[in-house]
Amino acid sequence: MRAPSADRWEFWVRSLRGWDVVFYAMTAVAGVSIAVEVANARDAVVAVVGLVALVVAYLALARRGALRGDVRLTRPYLAVLVAVVVLELGLSELGAVLLFVGYSQIWYFAVTRLEGVLWSVALTLAFVGAMLARDPGRVADAQGVAELVGGAGTGLVFAIALGLWITWMSEQSEQRQHLVEQLGAAQAELASTHHAAGVLEERARLAQEIHDTLAQGFTSVVMLAQAASAELALDRTGSAADRLDQIEAVARDNLAQARALVAAFGPPELESGSLADALTRLGARFESETRVRVEVAGLDALGAVGPEQSVVLLRAAQEALANVRKHAGARHVRLSVARDARDVRLEVADDGRGLPSDVVEGVGLRGMRERADAGGGSLEVVAAPGGGTRVLMTLPAGAGPASAVPASAVPANAVRDDDETGERS
Repeated sequence: MRAPSADRWEFWVRSLRGWDVVFYAMTAVAGVSIAVEVANARDAVVAVVGLVALVVAYLALARRGALRGDVRLTRPYLAVLVAVVVLELGLSELGAVLLFVGYSQIWYFAVTRLEGVLWSVALTLAFVGAMLARDPGRVADAQGVAELVGGAGTGLVFAIALGLWITWMSEQSEQRQHLVEQLGAAQAELASTHHAAGVLEERARLAQEIHDTLAQGFTSVVMLAQAASAELALDRTGSAADRLDQIEAVARDNLAQARALVAAFGPPELESGSLADALTRLGARFESETRVRVEVAGLDALGAVGPEQSVVLLRAAQEALANVRKHAGARHVRLSVARDARDVRLEVADDGRGLPSDVVEGVGLRGMRERADAGGGSLEVVAAPGGGTRVLMTLPAGAGPASAVPASAVPANAVRDDDETGERS
């Protein structure tokens, strides 16, 4: 015994309320018409009892079967439906009104097209049999039989054609609704994926900003505090006081960076001046903190630089100098910028110990490369002529927004002390 498909069952559940209204209305009209037209009270009672039995069967079998998707209930109901239609036709010609109920419900509850055709044929044959039984004299009238069979055949063809068309339309509607549901689910999944990607991208951006600002500042504080302790151990109170002043300045800068990060502002270094001013202050502060001589060159020819490019170049300079502090052991650093019609270039070269053969890029260098790629530029980290390391970042002069870090950047929990890992950050 074939069970209805999931789509058919859903169709039954969704449309059953409307079919209830049609069934009750048509049954009531048929009941009143037949009760008024029959010849005597006994036939009227029989007609009403038959219709009541049909309603009870509809409630007990058809509706329950539709709600459960159980053809073991809907098929017995169709048998009751055919029997009641035959009974009503035997009592009155107005019983033909029930044919509309019969054909429509056959196609509604039929699981397959073949089942709908077979039940429609059965109902038509029962109708012809009921009409001949009601008027036995018609059997001898060949013309009357031909008219009856012709009318019943025409009604059968119309019922089957209409049933097949309605079934096809219903299936198409179910398919479209299924596609709409799938589309809605896909859109919801896509929106969730975009949201997750956006969260990861923002997390990566914040991770890089923290590494390029707060983490580097805290590293400076630690190293300056160690230097101050060493000066105090040697009873050099004047030098220790200078280191404490530097610690306070770095801490204040870090506080400003943290506030700007929380408020989603640009770097504080660029709030009060140009990129050239920020690079000048960066070199001077680095020299004061590390006692490494810093030469800043090319600022006069730099000109105006867009805010996005300024952020990328400043962060690259900060990261390059942080690596010099932690890894290079240099005595001299040259920070230079150059610009032509196409590109803006930032170069940081030191005379330190250079790149080891097994160097591994850390968070900072990866972040610099991500920023350069996002701005359509490039980053080179190579050994400098004569020893040391050379960092060269190139950005298109007309580069668009580049301060955002792509989703492929390091995760938010990647900020760490690169001095402990041995990686060049």
